[in-house]
Amino acid sequence: MEGSEELESSLLTQPWASVCLGESTFLAKVCFRDTGYILLISDLSSVWYESANAKAVGQRSKELNKRLTVQVSSFLHHLYELMRPLLAGQLDATTSFSCHHTAGGLSLHVKSELSGLPFHWEFHCCPAPVEMVSRHLVKPLIQMSLALQSQVQKLTSLLLQKDAEIEDYRESGATLSRDRLRTEPFQEETFQQHFMVKSLPQICGAGEGQAFTSTLQQLYMAVTHQEARQAQKRQLSEDAEDPAPAAETTEHPHPPPPSQEDETASSSEGITPTSSPAQKPRLSVAKTKPKKAKGLFS
Repeated sequence: MEGSEELESSLLTQPWASVCLGESTFLAKVCFRDTGYILLISDLSSVWYESANAKAVGQRSKELNKRLTVQVSSFLHHLYELMRPLLAGQLDATTSFSCHHTAGGLSLHVKSELSGLPFHWEFHCCPAPVEMVSRHLVKPLIQMSLALQSQVQKLTSLLLQKDAEIEDYRESGATLSRDRLRTEPFQEETFQQHFMVKSLPQICGAGEGQAFTSTLQQLYMAVTHQEARQAQKRQLSEDAEDPAPAAETTEHPHPPPPSQEDETASSSEGITPTSSPAQKPRLSVAKTKPKKAKGLFS
């Protein structure tokens, strides 16, 4: 489905966030639009996902919230507002999240309130296909490793140049005004051995929940933005070589809201998810008597 492909493309450039659900820690990323959402979540043993369009969201919302009548885009907006603090590590006291494993999948439950009424949602996640795991996790991690390796090599070269500069000053008779600033010449092999013996065990013992620090989240987004741009160029090149027949024009009464990808790209330093459907919730309470529904926000 075209909408699902667009959602996954937007999801690619979203950072992984560490989330705690009960006693379990997961890595998760999510993208919301008026047309639906896509969620990707992993405990580093398995990876699950759910992609739901507006029709599926509307049907499930009626089943879980029988007393609420709400537009799907507004429902998605409210659901995003509940998920955003979870991804940022700032849980709201009025919202609870829980999960349990199902037959071959993972179910994530959300319980909250909306204008004094109970609000429920369930994400029904199934195992993510290998291609999806590779695109969102394996390939970016390999590219991040190569980028960090290149960065280390450049820093090593810079340190050696600094040592040569300091040695030249010494041979010219320059002395330190404060002896505590004296450093030993950088030895790359010694540094690598010390890192493997001392630093690496501490890093590996930090826990799975620390897989993506804020700096690594920024690097992940930079890498995936490059991948998204290259994919777009490849698609444009293929379209130019093999133009498709003109598609029928479909009317859209309202333009689509800005995606998380658009807002994230505008600030390379931010790591908080930055998009949601734009409409505000418009709700009504279903009465037991056959009276006219009264809007909560009217």
